[in-house]
Amino acid sequence: MLQVTVAEAKSRLSSLLDAVEAGQAVVITRRGKPIAELVPRCAVRDLLPQLQALRDALPEQQASGVETMRALRDESRV
Repeated sequence: MLQVTVAEAKSRLSSLLDAVEAGQAVVITRRGKPIAELVPRCAVRDLLPQLQALRDALPEQQASGVETMRALRDESRV
């Protein structure tokens, strides 16, 4: 992963985009703190298997979302 300052990013944007296009992530920092990350664009369809794996790993919920929200609301009134 490449790390550059804001000033460097301004002056080297074209070459940084070439690096991102080649698959490298670029972190932009301000005063030593990361503020942005340039990463290669990924099609949403490429992420679907990962999202399905995440869904499958989550425990099954016993109550619906509406029931859960109502219960939380009612608890806060007490």
